Amino acid sequence: MKDNAELFAAILGLRAPWYVTDVELRVKQGDVTVMVEAHTSTKHTCPRCGRACPGYDTRRRSFRHLDTCEYKTIIIVDVPRVQCVEHGVLQIDVPWAAPDSGFTVPMECAIIDWLLEASISAVARRMQLTWDEIDGVKQRAVKRGLERRKLKKLLHVGIDETSYQKRHEYVTVVNDLDSGHVVYVADDRTHQSLDGFWGLQSPEQLLEIEAVAMDMSPSYIRSTREHVVDANSKICFDRFHVAKLLNEAVNTVRKQENRELAAEGAYVQPGTKYVWTQNPENMPAERRHIFDLLRTCSLKAGRAWAIKDAARQLWNYATSGWAVKAWKRWIGWAMRSQLEPMKRVACTIRDQLWGIVNAVVLGVTNAGSESQNAKIQWIKKQACGFRNRERFRNAIYFHLGGLDLYPRAASATHTTS
Repeated sequence: MKDNAELFAAILGLRAPWYVTDVELRVKQGDVTVMVEAHTSTKHTCPRCGRACPGYDTRRRSFRHLDTCEYKTIIIVDVPRVQCVEHGVLQIDVPWAAPDSGFTVPMECAIIDWLLEASISAVARRMQLTWDEIDGVKQRAVKRGLERRKLKKLLHVGIDETSYQKRHEYVTVVNDLDSGHVVYVADDRTHQSLDGFWGLQSPEQLLEIEAVAMDMSPSYIRSTREHVVDANSKICFDRFHVAKLLNEAVNTVRKQENRELAAEGAYVQPGTKYVWTQNPENMPAERRHIFDLLRTCSLKAGRAWAIKDAARQLWNYATSGWAVKAWKRWIGWAMRSQLEPMKRVACTIRDQLWGIVNAVVLGVTNAGSESQNAKIQWIKKQACGFRNRERFRNAIYFHLGGLDLYPRAASATHTTS
C-alpha cells in the first residue's frame, strides 16, 4: 500500500500538503482509483486574492488522469473550500488540474495534442470519453488562449470572408499576414463585422498599420476608411482577387461562345474551362497541348485569355506612376475588346485602380488569407459542420490563432503548511 501511494504521488507530482491515502485497482472494470487528501493542519488561501482564509468545508471531486498501464486512472479528493472576507466561499485550486476542469493537466494537454490532429469524435473514441467532454476541453483551451493573448504589432493585415454554411452564410476572418495567425473572427461579412476588430485596436496600433489586404468589398472598404488613418494609401486589392474576377470573366466568355458554336452546329471541344483559366506553366502536358491548339484558333475565349494573361504582367512595377499608366493601357484594351464580361471586369478595375496600385507598389498580397481560408474549409470538413457559429469561430482560433492553449497547474503558493 505504501509503495503504491508513493508511486502514484510521484506519477501525479504531488507535493505537501497533498498526499495519497489509498490506491484501488479494479481489474474487471479496468480502472485505478487514487484517493488524495491534504494534511488537516494546512491553511489554504483564497484562489482569487491569495489571502489566508479559514476553512469552510469540502466538496468531493474526481479528476481523470492519463491511463496507467492501460488502466483508466481517476483521482478522488475532498477539495477544501475557504471563506474569504472579500470573495465569499470558494473552492481552492488543486495543483494538478486547471480551475473548472475535470482532467489533470497532463491529461488535458494530451487531449489538446490529439485535437490539433483529429476531430472531436475521433479523439473521444481514442480517449474513451464523451464528445461533450472533449469539446469542453477545446472550448476551455480557446478561452484561456484568448485571455492570455497579447496582440503583437500589426503591420500587414489580411481580411477575407469564408463560408460557414450553405445559403450564403459567412464569417469575416482577419489575419496577421506577418505571423500567419488568425487574430479576429466575426459573424457575417458586413461593415459592422469588421468594425469589431478595429474597435479592439488602440489609436497607436491603428497608426502602426502599413497595409490592409482585402477583396473589393464595399463594406470592408468603408469600415477600414472609418478607422485606419490614411486608409486610401494602405488598402490593397491583391492580385488573387483580381485574378479571380478575370478567370470568371474568361469562363463566361467561353460558355457564351460554346453555346453560340453549338447552335451553329460546330464542334465544341469539351472540358476546356481550365484550359483557359489555369496558367500555362501550371498545366499538365495533355491540357497544355489542347491549350496550344485552341490558342491558334480565332476564338473569343482566346482573346479573353490574352487580356487576362496580360494583366498578370502588371504586378511588378515599383512606382505608382508607371503602374497607373500600364493598368490604364490594359483597361483601354479590355474596353475595346467587344467582350462584355471582360469589359465589366475592366470597369471594376478602373473604379478600384487605386487599391490595385497600392498592392503593386507595396508588394502586399493576401495569399496568407487565402491559405487560411483553405485550412478553415478543411477544419469544417473534418468536423462535418458545426452546431453554431461560436463553435466555428472557436475551431478557427484553436487551429489557426497561434494561441497558448495548454492549461497550467495552480501555483503551489495557494496553500501553506
